[in-house]
Amino acid sequence: MQKTPVQHYRGYAVRPSAHRLPDGYFSANLLLTRSNAVVPDSQYRFYSLDYFSKETDAIDYSREWAQRWIDCNG
Repeated sequence: MQKTPVQHYRGYAVRPSAHRLPDGYFSANLLLTRSNAVVPDSQYRFYSLDYFSKETDAIDYSREWAQRWIDCNG
């Protein structure tokens, strides 16, 4: 699995990742950390947002999903 750099978006550290499944597909996963929240280092974890045949597609999807989630829930 490739290691993706942490990106920052509107006050969140965005850590997309992909997990290889036994059938060869990749599960798109995400960790968001908000360091300026009322509760220090609030974390939100999302697993299996969708499934992809390529690891890079899963990571790209997680990154895009993060931005949509932050824009709606930020």
